[in-house]
Amino acid sequence: MLSQVYRCGFQPFNQHLLPWVKCTTVFRSHCIQPSVIRHVRSWSNIPFITVPLSRTHGKSFAHRSELKHAKRIVVKLGSAVVTRGDECGLALGRLASIVEQVSVLQNQGREMMLVTSGAVAFGKQRLRHEILLSQSVRQALHSGQNQLKEMAIPVLEARACAAAGQSGLMALYEAMFTQYSICAAQILVTNLDFHDEQKRRNLNGTLHELLRMNIVPIVNTNDAVVPPAEPNSDLQGVISVKDNDSLAARLAVEMKTDLLIVLSDVEGSDDAKLIDIFYPGDQQSVTFGTKSRVGMGGMEAKVKAALWALQGGTSVVIANGTHPKVSGHVITDIVEGKKVGTFFSEVKPAGPTVEQQGEMARSGGRMLATLEPEQRAEIIHHLADLLTDQRDEILLANKKDLEEAEGRLAAPLLKRLSLSTSKLNSLAIGLRQIAASSQDSVGRVLRRTRIAKNLELEQVTVPIGVLLVIFESRPDCLPQVAALAIASGNGLLLKGGKEAAHSNRILHLLTQEALSIHGVKEAVQLVNTREEVEDLCRLDKMIDLIIPRGSSQLVRDIQKAAKGIPVMGHSEGICHMYVDSEASVDKVTRLVRDSKCEYPAACNALETLLIHRDLLRTPLFDQIIDMLRVEQVKIHAGPKFASYLTFSPSEVKSLRTEYGDLELCIEVVDNVQDAIDHIHKYGSSHTDVIVTEDENTAEFFLQHVDSACVFWNASTRFSDGYRFGLGAEVGISTSRIHARGPVGLEGLLTTKWLLRGKDHVVSDFSEHGSLKYLHENLPIPQRNTN
Repeated sequence: MLSQVYRCGFQPFNQHLLPWVKCTTVFRSHCIQPSVIRHVRSWSNIPFITVPLSRTHGKSFAHRSELKHAKRIVVKLGSAVVTRGDECGLALGRLASIVEQVSVLQNQGREMMLVTSGAVAFGKQRLRHEILLSQSVRQALHSGQNQLKEMAIPVLEARACAAAGQSGLMALYEAMFTQYSICAAQILVTNLDFHDEQKRRNLNGTLHELLRMNIVPIVNTNDAVVPPAEPNSDLQGVISVKDNDSLAARLAVEMKTDLLIVLSDVEGSDDAKLIDIFYPGDQQSVTFGTKSRVGMGGMEAKVKAALWALQGGTSVVIANGTHPKVSGHVITDIVEGKKVGTFFSEVKPAGPTVEQQGEMARSGGRMLATLEPEQRAEIIHHLADLLTDQRDEILLANKKDLEEAEGRLAAPLLKRLSLSTSKLNSLAIGLRQIAASSQDSVGRVLRRTRIAKNLELEQVTVPIGVLLVIFESRPDCLPQVAALAIASGNGLLLKGGKEAAHSNRILHLLTQEALSIHGVKEAVQLVNTREEVEDLCRLDKMIDLIIPRGSSQLVRDIQKAAKGIPVMGHSEGICHMYVDSEASVDKVTRLVRDSKCEYPAACNALETLLIHRDLLRTPLFDQIIDMLRVEQVKIHAGPKFASYLTFSPSEVKSLRTEYGDLELCIEVVDNVQDAIDHIHKYGSSHTDVIVTEDENTAEFFLQHVDSACVFWNASTRFSDGYRFGLGAEVGISTSRIHARGPVGLEGLLTTKWLLRGKDHVVSDFSEHGSLKYLHENLPIPQRNTN
């Protein structure tokens, strides 16, 4: 690492060259009482959170997710961030948002410091305005605007502007921080202050005292007196303070800061592509962006300062602080570990980044789609064979997961996590079903139309593109989803829960082994990096569809985070069973037991049992209650049911509850229409059942219940891709667009139109043209699926 830094003109960081000293500074503050300062306000729409902030300084964070533990943070604001785009004053809205975010973090117990630019730009506008006002009308007309711009030497003008703008800039900061009961203090420094041991000692002491009093120090270079920067003066491990980038880096290391956030309008780019993580040595292969529109340093200067701070033990993120869609929460997003800006890390992961995995899944998926159906089926058959041939290795890996999860996961989740010989055999059978159905999937002609003579149109099935499937505690989901993606020719990104890491790893390796027989190994990728789900949901340029498989909370979080990518699935599985007055005594208890007790953690398990009121206090009702007691099912009484009982179970808190355990709500309804109304009001459109011997009532229920799956005299647990004969499913969808219910192979396909002509142009079909539209339906060719 050090040799790479040497090649770029850096010197190794030497802690002994930076004794902790203070300097005499300009210190202005109208302070309020500490008791008021420390009071946490509820003014922000950003949620207040409490995080563990204790950390030993000396080594930077290796991963973004660790940034939430940063206690001492420096935020550097470039001139372009605090000034308007027309350079005619400060960007007050953006500045107010920055102050709000800093205040949020300060009130979380962090120690915040600002290094701000903007005094020169702010003062330049003030001075030009004053000059124009001081001239007579004749002088203004005679001299013109061009002369005004050239009337001062640039370096002197910058110093004068800094002198004129600094007080106004600080006054603005003070006024904004006061709105959040936070006190701010100004400190002005020059490079000479860092070379004088006594001044450095003073500076260090002043900053520590301010932080101890819960005051936000606002630091700036004293541009009114600063000398011109000396070239090549970064000697003996000490970075010169030439601009606010180098000042922020120097300050961060001097103060043993956990995190330095550098905000500018300059993007770090490599062929116009934002770099997510920057490692020492990467600068050899990176093209830096242009200089900021108003600041002194470009991206190269920022990267140099960032790498110097990184060597000193401070983590660094460089981000765009002017983007209108993210500037309002860019600082808090960075501290929360979200993928914003460029993160500097000394730890380079062994594998590819998730962006690179997305690109590999895209290219691998396109190659997969071009294979013959028989070749894709052969891959799936080979994977099915591997699941049984490598059974011992798979179960050994799963045993490690179960041992590590013991005591941390609830019993239903442990059951989901567990693999067995029978589960693997069932998986293999399901995969072979998928292979059989894949023969006539991709490239199937749905419609043929003769538009005109020698102009024929076809609509054919094609893959959706790249799927992101996020699943929890269910390693058996991986080969199922992989087989469906292979059969449909889709690229696949898989994000499994860490509780199944060992199982997922070996199952993914077997999947890639199967894919390798036709050279498409990279089509299925397992995300092993510390990517947050929210960060994955932002990859709208790489992912075409997100399919969550897990808890209702996971699905809701993904639906909320995926603003630019469609999400297919269901957030809740609130399944109902209505027991009609004409229900068979022999059937009811079997259906209720299977629906509720066979696998209560499944999304298709029964959650609410609706009983016709005529069945109360009948042998059938007593038989249902006795069975539930034997199965140790906790009963919650709905409001109507509770009113019929002298001593009732605990009344349900909500009729819209997915228990996912041996708990069940029982409610009374007057008739089938009342049951349907209840289902539509409290259900989740997943799976609902009627138990009755009256065919007319059953058909009325089947036709009027608006859910993805509606059954008559059958367990809710049949709502499953394997049981439907789809081989497997990527999930159960309650959406009304695209696929609905258990989503198998067909749900992972879309269509495209193929038009074959012979020099046809639209103008030939105009009113006076030589051709006429025919729009004749043509027969669809039958494909050989043997």
